[in-house]
Amino acid sequence: MSGKIKGSTNKLNTVFGFYLLVVLLFCVKTYIAYQTEFTLGAKGSVQQFLLAINPIPAALLLFGIALYFRGRLVYWLMIVIDLIQSIWIFANIIYYREFSDFLTFSVIKGSGDVQNNLGKSIGQIIRPTDFLVFLDIIVLVVLLLTHVIRVDVRPFKRRYALVLSVLAFSLMGAEYGMANADRSGLLTRTFDNNYIVKYLGLNEYAAFNAYQTQKESATRAHANASDLTSVKKFVNRNRVSPNVKYYGQAKGKNVIIIHLESFQQFLINYKVDGKEVTPNLNKFYKNKNTLSFDNFYNQVAQGKTSDAEMMLENSLYGLPQGSAMTTYGTQNTFQAAPAILSQKGYTTAAFHGDVPSFWNRDNTYKSWGYEYFFSSSYYKTKPDYSVGYGLKDKIFFKQASQYLDQLPQPFYAKLITLTNHYPYELDKQNTDFPATKTGDKTVDPYVQTAHYLDEAFGEFLTYLKTSGLYKNSVIMLYGDHYGISDNHRAAIAHLLGKKSVNEYDLAQFQKVPLMIHSAGLKGGIDHTYGGEIDVLPTLMDLLGVKDNNTIQFGQDLLSNKRNQVVAFRDGDFVTPKYTKVGSTVYQTSTGKKLTLTSQQKKQITKLQNYVTTELSLSDRVIEGDLLRFYTPKGFTKVNKKDYNYKYINGMAKLKAAEKKYPTSVLAKRNGKAVPYKTDAPELK
Repeated sequence: MSGKIKGSTNKLNTVFGFYLLVVLLFCVKTYIAYQTEFTLGAKGSVQQFLLAINPIPAALLLFGIALYFRGRLVYWLMIVIDLIQSIWIFANIIYYREFSDFLTFSVIKGSGDVQNNLGKSIGQIIRPTDFLVFLDIIVLVVLLLTHVIRVDVRPFKRRYALVLSVLAFSLMGAEYGMANADRSGLLTRTFDNNYIVKYLGLNEYAAFNAYQTQKESATRAHANASDLTSVKKFVNRNRVSPNVKYYGQAKGKNVIIIHLESFQQFLINYKVDGKEVTPNLNKFYKNKNTLSFDNFYNQVAQGKTSDAEMMLENSLYGLPQGSAMTTYGTQNTFQAAPAILSQKGYTTAAFHGDVPSFWNRDNTYKSWGYEYFFSSSYYKTKPDYSVGYGLKDKIFFKQASQYLDQLPQPFYAKLITLTNHYPYELDKQNTDFPATKTGDKTVDPYVQTAHYLDEAFGEFLTYLKTSGLYKNSVIMLYGDHYGISDNHRAAIAHLLGKKSVNEYDLAQFQKVPLMIHSAGLKGGIDHTYGGEIDVLPTLMDLLGVKDNNTIQFGQDLLSNKRNQVVAFRDGDFVTPKYTKVGSTVYQTSTGKKLTLTSQQKKQITKLQNYVTTELSLSDRVIEGDLLRFYTPKGFTKVNKKDYNYKYINGMAKLKAAEKKYPTSVLAKRNGKAVPYKTDAPELK
């Protein structure tokens, strides 16, 4: 036995043996931190495997740097490298505890942003066990100083060091291949830092974030106030006057926005086996006080939901690649709906039944001026309360209502539903609607989760009527993006009752619902062509909020003078007359492929120039952070330090606001909660 111990010790007395020991200890402590300090949500064998091995490639590479040197320096370089990496883990543990997200270099280099973002003092956040991340370093130093491990001064052959470096990069490539197979678009869409750490590792996340930050900083550094000149000219030239019949019709009313996840327009009035998929939404769509738009398109790219939110709240397009909320949401200056309305006396709040870090909402919402963000920590959870990306809609609406009751009126509130999200999974106890029979396993359950969302909306609508909010609010519903991608053409054709679909059909399939309801509003089906970029100016005009000086690329959907050009992120577009997909132009009314006349070619060129200019100028605003150079008259720039979305802070602020402004539903009911009825089986 003693011989084996001695043999093991002898192996550690070599450079390579010490190297392997350092790598092993570092990977073990990193994995322990993953499991105990972060909520990465690794599910299934593939994700668990990747979580366990993801520290290894970077550890082999970084500690391998020391192997290119000689003598005692090799050992102390490994210790220093370990110390630097451990400080990174330690810092992220503290930051994650407060924000449920990982540190970014843009936050670190910001003027005291890390310190200012921490709502409590560092001393209150740190726990004694956090310092255990340095334990392996202490052990290694002691072993070296006591000569339990003796320094091997023999030079480690550099060709072997090179082999280890190549091995590390190869393992990184293999790991990324597995990760991307399990989660496509991992680095291109970058919707949540948790995903990158879970799949690739904390060090790889740091490298990727450093690249993103450098790219962002370079563009920002080269931007200046003069870059806004062309933006202002374009926006002012294309700004349209409001429709006098609708301007200010909802002045002073609450705004309740319901974000219909992955919900497409074709679902409205759609039937399966003679049953309406969405009977509650159908009824709401046809209500005499609901303005419903049947030619309203999603305009998202890779950012999908985050792109939709960017357009909804800012009238700025998402980016051609990645997510603007993720890349620019933390540092950029915005003139968003929450900030505009909070400065008009509105309470502003967002509701989301998932982690706050998803799409970088916890940081972006501060930049947009949201006073409250009721994310996952505000709701009671049990294993069967959630599916896919968060709380089931029925449970979410019920729990969200208790906070909606407490918001001082008037308020601007956005509620993001989640159940109707790919891969459209729902347990049997909540599935009481027949699936479609396209033969496509991805597509067929789509109507079942959509039906569940409809039932949840029906229950929420009953609550709004009971609480009195129905009469005193603008209730707006919109679909954020497609639910069925173009990859399922055969299934789409089946759903649409066609033998096959072409590019024109797929372009028209991008329609999503937009419904705006308010008591006394003259409703009806509006056939104007528009998209998500147009929502903000439409809403502001209905509320009678003059914001003629803001930078918005959309146009009021109710204006008689709007141009009705719907730009897609790839440069294609739809108008009442033309649908352009790639180099092909179709007649929008018939779907007929056109052989263009010289006059038509001029019209298409003019429309294309408009679309290209609009998209590029919007990108310039976001990528250069141009709004930092411009503050519209009557608008105050958002101070992100004013906001903290932790549960304890949010509840304290809400309680103080109720006392100062006793206009909430709860205050008007003398503290009596509004009853909420749901048939959610999980709550019985």
